Amino acid sequence: MDEDTRYEAVRSRDARFDGEFFFAVRTTGIYCRPSCPAVTPRRHNVRFFPTAAAAQGSGFRACRRCRPDAAPGSADWNVRADVVGRAMRLIGDGVVDREGVAGLATRLGYSARQVQRQLTAELGAGPVALARAQRAHTARVLVQTTDLPITEIAFASGFASVRQFNDTVREVYASTPTELRAAAPDGGRAGRRAAAPSAGIPLRLAHRGPYRSVAVFDLLADQAVPGVEEVSGERGRRTYRRTLRLPHGTGIVAVDERPGTAKSASGAHPGGWLDARLHLTDPRDLTTAVGRLRRLFDLDADPYAVDERLGADERLAPLVAERPGLRSPGAADAEELAVRALVGTAEAERLVRRYGKALDAPCGSLTHLFPEPAVLAEAEPHGTLGALTAALADGTLRLDPGADRDDAEAALLALPGMDPGTVAVIRTRALGDPDVAPPDLDVPDSWRPWRSYALQHLRTAGELD
Repeated sequence: MDEDTRYEAVRSRDARFDGEFFFAVRTTGIYCRPSCPAVTPRRHNVRFFPTAAAAQGSGFRACRRCRPDAAPGSADWNVRADVVGRAMRLIGDGVVDREGVAGLATRLGYSARQVQRQLTAELGAGPVALARAQRAHTARVLVQTTDLPITEIAFASGFASVRQFNDTVREVYASTPTELRAAAPDGGRAGRRAAAPSAGIPLRLAHRGPYRSVAVFDLLADQAVPGVEEVSGERGRRTYRRTLRLPHGTGIVAVDERPGTAKSASGAHPGGWLDARLHLTDPRDLTTAVGRLRRLFDLDADPYAVDERLGADERLAPLVAERPGLRSPGAADAEELAVRALVGTAEAERLVRRYGKALDAPCGSLTHLFPEPAVLAEAEPHGTLGALTAALADGTLRLDPGADRDDAEAALLALPGMDPGTVAVIRTRALGDPDVAPPDLDVPDSWRPWRSYALQHLRTAGELD
């Protein structure tokens, strides 16, 4: 998109581009998402940025009306397999907060200087600035939805000091943390009541365009592993719950199904969100947990691009028309997904019961964490399962958000007994590749780069096992 096209998107308040770019107004010092309901500024007063971090780095503060920091992430990071796409997925997983820029660069196989140069050239901000913008968003969520003391929120958000936390919040939101808390609904009291231990941290996980939640929840219900996952409620109004192993502790998440998004008067789908609640033993895991849920529910996808391409195909057109916004679900834990893809749901339940770590406080039917690869590699070292878990445990095989998809596929195929069909499932869901086709299925090239979504349409319609 050129800048004139971006301005037209701003002028029409087009929510399709929320998260794809941001615009800032020179006269007010504020940056917004394209769908911001405020009066459209004059063209000569507008600047465009590829990321919120770039806008913040140029001295602009976040709009209080449209909350641009809460926009869905750019769909580019789902699709792209280059170093910038991989870096953004890792930053979203909290790697910079935990391991620093050096750790990010090591995972990518580049020097820290190369990573800094590539991110700055394309996104207008380096890894530190991008992580800082993410920390600011996490801080705002915790300030406005929990009753945690401000000092605890500072460190839970990933800041190195309370002073750094206060300075960043004032710079990004033009408010102190105390003022942010007071600006929440009912002065923050309603949100904090909802964030009591029995309810967890309430969140809205935003998505762009239509979202076909029924198909996603059907899949999750069909493949749920008892002890680790459950889906309850009536179809169309279900709740998905599961346990999470996170860098600093454990978590339990609940995500509610929502009916399909209605079209606006203009015929466009404005987007929406999934309601979620997170119970975390350590608040520092909030950013990572949210990132993993977004990948599981494929919330950063661009349904407009997917539906436009697949809807032009004669075979897929009626399926796309019937289910606009169908997603290709990912995984909350890539290593767990790889094991489950190999052994199936029934065997996965056995592994959980025998080797999974029991929760300190079970929550209903959720009683365990899925066993770690190192535990499985030691307990059952033989066969393909043993080879897979050993490779995951020793780092020979990487499935983290920044893993190179081709390298991971090659490592999987090198494991004894690993079949290409299972590798295709792992590449689609664990690695979030939008363009995967099973090796035994003849798929037309016209479905690229969305073959994973095309196959999801066929499965949902009962045309593919």
